[in-house]
Amino acid sequence: MDITHQITTWKSDIERELKDNILGFWGKYSLDEEHGGFLGEITPDLQVINGADKSLVLNTRILWTFSAAYRIYKNNEYLSMAERAYQYICDHFVDKEYDGLFWMLNADGSPSEDKKQIYGQAFAIYALAEYHRATGHQESLAHAIQLFHIVEKHSYDPIHQGYFEALSRNWTVTDDFSLSDKDLNEKKSMNTHLHVMEAYTNLLRVWPSPILRDQLHELIEVTLDRIVDPATNHFHLFFDEAWHVKSDHISYGHDIEGSWLLLEAAEVLGDAVLLRRTKKVAIAMAEATYAEGVDPDGGILNESSAGEFIDTDKDWWPQAEAMVGFYNAFQMTGNTKFEQAALHSWSFIQKYIVDHEHGEWFWSVNREGVPNLEQSKVSAWKCPYHNGRACMEMLERLK
Repeated sequence: MDITHQITTWKSDIERELKDNILGFWGKYSLDEEHGGFLGEITPDLQVINGADKSLVLNTRILWTFSAAYRIYKNNEYLSMAERAYQYICDHFVDKEYDGLFWMLNADGSPSEDKKQIYGQAFAIYALAEYHRATGHQESLAHAIQLFHIVEKHSYDPIHQGYFEALSRNWTVTDDFSLSDKDLNEKKSMNTHLHVMEAYTNLLRVWPSPILRDQLHELIEVTLDRIVDPATNHFHLFFDEAWHVKSDHISYGHDIEGSWLLLEAAEVLGDAVLLRRTKKVAIAMAEATYAEGVDPDGGILNESSAGEFIDTDKDWWPQAEAMVGFYNAFQMTGNTKFEQAALHSWSFIQKYIVDHEHGEWFWSVNREGVPNLEQSKVSAWKCPYHNGRACMEMLERLK
């Protein structure tokens, strides 16, 4: 098959996956008709877990995904989903007393974890900016700008730079930093900084503020100077407040995702010197993931440490990010090995990760390709963002 025909087929397959199997699934199954908003958890075979908590991550990612889909397709069903997410976030997640957004809610919409996790505030900024970008909605932009100022006031570290992971409900110091039970309880993490950068990048698209530009510029430099390991071209994952490294684990999904998010941030910022530097690092990160993290079947393995794989499962989201990240590397270098790697990622997704019976994507498969049916299809962390965004990114890049 020649490459033109191959890309035409690829585009049509991706668009079908996006519209029918991802956006269609969430529109059909995720609405909470009893309490409003969206259900907190649904099993792989579509059983609703009654009483499941509702996460800020899930709800802001739904808002981002359907806002972006509406921006591209102008489909009123997508707009309705975005409006539902926006209203629910404003009514229930927003802390009317202390500002910012709660981390977790009970099924009825009351707070269950009221700490201010900066990762969650970042996703709110990201999603609110996208909702404004798609609809021109002014209140959502004002809210995103307010959140930016709140994060800068309470989470920014003026001594060592970067952002602290979390604060208590009233924005005072807490000792509960970790995002989940899989994360170290450290004051700074790669993951939070990556997604603050992503949020600030999207906000800059709709609010070209000099303060925001300065903070995004600094955050890109912090990522290049502190978070990327120049010896290996992988991300360090956890740090104390003075940026001493606290973990030797490598997350291949974050590396390949970070490679393209870094470049996107530098491109939107538009600083030519920083963009050149970022490009070199982004290519090196893609090379490292390509060399070390890809299985012969095209799937991305989860994690390694000290040169050994410590998690050989293949979660859904690294596969989505690999398709975009490798294609981004191809666009930067012209090296067709990256184009082929992106195609292999897509083939792996279609063969193993897509749930062709119940819809959406499995949480993961093991190295033999057997899907994990213990982890839910919808949950605090299982959202339409990684796979939905990957499809939208690829459709834009394959134009």
